Amino acid sequence: MTLRLEHVSKTFVLKGARKVIADNITLEVPKGRSIALLGRNGAGKSSLLNMIAGAIQPDSGRIVTLGTVSWPVGFSGSFHRDLTGAQNAKFLARVYGVDTGELLAFVEDFAGLGAHFHQPVHTYSSGMRSRLGFACSMGIHFDIYLVDEVTAVGDAAFKRKSEALFMNRLNSSGALFVSHSMASVRRVCDAGAVLENGRLTYYDDLDEAISVHDRNMRIG
Repeated sequence: MTLRLEHVSKTFVLKGARKVIADNITLEVPKGRSIALLGRNGAGKSSLLNMIAGAIQPDSGRIVTLGTVSWPVGFSGSFHRDLTGAQNAKFLARVYGVDTGELLAFVEDFAGLGAHFHQPVHTYSSGMRSRLGFACSMGIHFDIYLVDEVTAVGDAAFKRKSEALFMNRLNSSGALFVSHSMASVRRVCDAGAVLENGRLTYYDDLDEAISVHDRNMRIG
């Protein structure tokens, strides 16, 4: 699996103000590592994940992937709201070339949506959509998982179940992991990358990445 960012830049204009998300970022993500993507609120972590997933295009530069990359786990905006959870899962199975019956059975069991699994997604709460999104993504093997606050989904039992399954997937896959919980970061990750003012710096030592992030937060 190769994931490489080559001179990637991205700027948004919000209410007349320019917000730089990526400023000429060049980075090759080491294979098989679980990397914490750290940065202050609004730094652009979720936008960066969406660029890597292909949902947002950079203004310049390119993102090279050799292998399979998930959509951002925890982000469920890509579901068709008028289709049922089961129909959305079937669609994903066809797109990613996995066995439809196996994915449906896995998602129905793991998401625990009951009869709602066969109802339109627009009737779901945000938590139910997140459960569906997590179950669909974990039911498909990816070489690298993009994870955006997934452990915040659901009750305590579902969080434990989700984290246990995700850790199992990391036995054979890498990840870029966004979470405000440093406890979750330390359990899941073995390296870090800090996004600050559009610059992304990789640290092979997770503790060093967390230290830099903490210092940035104190500076304000």
